[in-house]
Amino acid sequence: MSNPKRILILGPESTGKSTLAEDLADHFGEPWVPEFAREYLEKIDRTYQYEDLLQIGKGQVKTEDQLAKKAEKFLFVDTDLKVIHIWSEHRFGKTDPWVLEQIKERKYDLVLLTDTDLPWTPDPLREYPELEMRQYFLEKYLYLAQVSGFPYTIISGDRPSRREKAVSLVESL
Repeated sequence: MSNPKRILILGPESTGKSTLAEDLADHFGEPWVPEFAREYLEKIDRTYQYEDLLQIGKGQVKTEDQLAKKAEKFLFVDTDLKVIHIWSEHRFGKTDPWVLEQIKERKYDLVLLTDTDLPWTPDPLREYPELEMRQYFLEKYLYLAQVSGFPYTIISGDRPSRREKAVSLVESL
Protein backbone atom coordinates (compact mmCIF):
# COMPACT_ATOMS: atom_id res chain seq x y z
CA MET A 1 0.00 0.00 0.00
CA SER A 2 1.35 3.41 -0.93
CA ASN A 3 1.83 6.26 1.48
CA PRO A 4 1.48 9.31 -0.75
CA LYS A 5 2.54 12.79 0.27
CA ARG A 6 -0.60 14.72 1.13
CA ILE A 7 -0.85 18.27 -0.14
CA LEU A 8 -3.62 20.29 1.47
CA ILE A 9 -5.12 23.19 -0.44
CA LEU A 10 -6.67 25.56 2.06
CA GLY A 11 -8.26 28.99 1.79
CA PRO A 12 -11.39 31.12 1.84
CA GLU A 13 -14.32 30.76 -0.52
CA SER A 14 -13.74 31.48 -4.19
CA THR A 15 -9.94 31.52 -4.01
CA GLY A 16 -9.27 28.77 -6.55
CA LYS A 17 -8.79 25.76 -4.25
CA SER A 18 -10.67 23.25 -6.41
CA THR A 19 -9.10 24.59 -9.59
CA LEU A 20 -5.60 24.30 -8.12
CA ALA A 21 -6.29 20.80 -6.78
CA GLU A 22 -7.53 19.69 -10.18
CA ASP A 23 -4.62 21.36 -12.00
CA LEU A 24 -2.09 19.62 -9.74
CA ALA A 25 -3.84 16.27 -10.06
CA ASP A 26 -3.79 16.61 -13.85
CA HIS A 27 -0.14 17.65 -13.91
CA PHE A 28 1.07 14.80 -11.69
CA GLY A 29 -1.47 12.18 -12.81
CA GLU A 30 -2.61 11.68 -9.23
CA PRO A 31 -6.02 11.85 -7.51
CA TRP A 32 -7.48 14.88 -5.80
CA VAL A 33 -10.03 14.95 -3.01
CA PRO A 34 -12.98 17.21 -3.80
CA GLU A 35 -14.59 19.27 -1.07
CA PHE A 36 -17.16 16.94 0.50
CA ALA A 37 -19.18 19.88 1.88
CA ARG A 38 -20.24 20.88 -1.62
CA GLU A 39 -21.65 17.42 -2.38
CA TYR A 40 -23.37 17.22 1.02
CA LEU A 41 -24.87 20.73 0.95
CA GLU A 42 -26.23 20.27 -2.56
CA LYS A 43 -28.23 17.26 -1.33
CA ILE A 44 -29.90 18.84 1.70
CA ASP A 45 -32.85 21.11 1.06
CA ARG A 46 -32.28 23.48 3.99
CA THR A 47 -29.71 25.69 5.64
CA TYR A 48 -26.94 23.65 7.23
CA GLN A 49 -26.98 23.15 10.99
CA TYR A 50 -24.21 22.58 13.54
CA GLU A 51 -24.73 18.79 13.36
CA ASP A 52 -24.25 18.83 9.59
CA LEU A 53 -20.67 20.02 10.02
CA LEU A 54 -19.72 16.80 11.81
CA GLN A 55 -21.25 14.75 8.99
CA ILE A 56 -19.40 16.86 6.43
CA GLY A 57 -16.15 16.39 8.36
CA LYS A 58 -16.59 12.62 8.53
CA GLY A 59 -17.38 12.50 4.82
CA GLN A 60 -14.30 14.58 3.99
CA VAL A 61 -12.02 12.30 6.04
CA LYS A 62 -13.52 9.13 4.58
CA THR A 63 -13.15 10.40 1.00
CA GLU A 64 -9.56 11.53 1.64
CA ASP A 65 -8.57 8.18 3.14
CA GLN A 66 -10.22 6.24 0.29
CA LEU A 67 -8.47 8.28 -2.39
CA ALA A 68 -5.12 8.03 -0.56
CA LYS A 69 -5.22 4.30 -1.34
CA LYS A 70 -5.35 5.11 -5.06
CA ALA A 71 -2.51 7.66 -4.98
CA GLU A 72 1.07 6.67 -5.71
CA LYS A 73 3.19 9.73 -4.93
CA PHE A 74 0.79 12.56 -4.13
CA LEU A 75 -2.74 13.19 -2.94
CA PHE A 76 -4.15 16.68 -3.47
CA VAL A 77 -6.75 17.57 -0.84
CA ASP A 78 -9.25 20.37 -1.55
CA THR A 79 -9.89 21.62 2.01
CA ASP A 80 -9.82 19.65 5.25
CA LEU A 81 -11.24 19.73 8.76
CA LYS A 82 -9.64 23.11 9.46
CA VAL A 83 -12.34 24.54 7.21
CA ILE A 84 -15.05 22.77 9.22
CA HIS A 85 -13.50 24.16 12.41
CA ILE A 86 -13.35 27.76 11.15
CA TRP A 87 -16.91 27.69 9.78
CA SER A 88 -18.26 25.99 12.90
CA GLU A 89 -16.68 28.58 15.19
CA HIS A 90 -17.78 31.45 12.96
CA ARG A 91 -21.36 30.29 12.54
CA PHE A 92 -22.07 28.42 15.81
CA GLY A 93 -19.34 29.49 18.25
CA LYS A 94 -18.19 25.90 18.81
CA THR A 95 -16.56 22.91 17.09
CA ASP A 96 -17.35 19.24 17.59
CA PRO A 97 -14.61 17.52 19.65
CA TRP A 98 -14.21 14.79 16.99
CA VAL A 99 -13.28 17.45 14.42
CA LEU A 100 -10.72 19.01 16.77
CA GLU A 101 -9.17 15.60 17.55
CA GLN A 102 -8.93 14.70 13.86
CA ILE A 103 -7.24 18.03 13.11
CA LYS A 104 -4.51 17.08 15.59
CA GLU A 105 -4.12 13.55 14.16
CA ARG A 106 -4.16 14.19 10.42
CA LYS A 107 -0.84 15.07 8.78
CA TYR A 108 0.01 16.95 5.60
CA ASP A 109 3.34 17.27 3.86
CA LEU A 110 2.55 20.70 2.46
CA VAL A 111 -0.21 23.27 2.82
CA LEU A 112 -0.96 25.56 -0.13
CA LEU A 113 -2.94 28.53 1.17
CA THR A 114 -4.89 30.20 -1.64
CA ASP A 115 -4.90 33.99 -1.55
CA THR A 116 -7.91 36.29 -2.00
CA ASP A 117 -6.46 38.00 -5.09
CA LEU A 118 -8.80 36.19 -7.50
CA PRO A 119 -12.14 37.78 -8.34
CA TRP A 120 -15.19 36.48 -6.47
CA THR A 121 -17.17 33.89 -8.43
CA PRO A 122 -20.84 33.74 -7.36
CA ASP A 123 -22.11 30.33 -6.29
CA PRO A 124 -25.27 29.44 -4.32
CA LEU A 125 -23.17 27.68 -1.66
CA ARG A 126 -20.82 30.62 -1.06
CA GLU A 127 -21.66 33.08 1.68
CA TYR A 128 -19.19 35.98 1.90
CA PRO A 129 -18.35 37.85 -1.32
CA GLU A 130 -16.96 40.88 0.56
CA LEU A 131 -13.18 41.14 0.33
CA GLU A 132 -13.03 42.06 4.03
CA MET A 133 -14.66 38.74 4.97
CA ARG A 134 -12.51 36.77 2.55
CA GLN A 135 -9.45 38.41 4.12
CA TYR A 136 -10.80 37.66 7.61
CA PHE A 137 -11.07 33.96 6.74
CA LEU A 138 -7.65 33.98 5.05
CA GLU A 139 -6.12 35.23 8.30
CA LYS A 140 -7.88 32.43 10.22
CA TYR A 141 -6.55 29.80 7.80
CA LEU A 142 -3.08 31.36 7.85
CA TYR A 143 -3.03 31.08 11.63
CA LEU A 144 -4.06 27.41 11.49
CA ALA A 145 -1.41 26.72 8.84
CA GLN A 146 1.24 28.38 11.02
CA VAL A 147 0.36 26.47 14.19
CA SER A 148 -0.03 23.15 12.34
CA GLY A 149 3.72 22.74 12.04
CA PHE A 150 3.32 21.68 8.39
CA PRO A 151 5.24 23.57 5.73
CA TYR A 152 2.95 26.08 4.05
CA THR A 153 3.06 28.68 1.31
CA ILE A 154 0.57 31.32 0.22
CA ILE A 155 -0.34 30.83 -3.44
CA SER A 156 -1.39 33.95 -5.31
CA GLY A 157 -1.53 35.30 -8.84
CA ASP A 158 -3.47 34.16 -11.88
CA ARG A 159 -4.18 30.50 -12.61
CA PRO A 160 -1.00 29.79 -14.61
CA SER A 161 1.16 31.49 -11.95
CA ARG A 162 -0.49 29.54 -9.15
CA ARG A 163 -0.11 26.28 -11.00
CA GLU A 164 3.56 26.92 -11.80
CA LYS A 165 4.41 27.86 -8.21
CA ALA A 166 2.44 24.94 -6.75
CA VAL A 167 3.98 22.40 -9.17
CA SER A 168 7.46 23.63 -8.22
CA LEU A 169 6.69 23.31 -4.50
CA VAL A 170 5.24 19.81 -4.90
CA GLU A 171 8.22 18.70 -7.00
CA SER A 172 10.56 19.91 -4.24
CA LEU A 173 8.95 17.41 -1.84
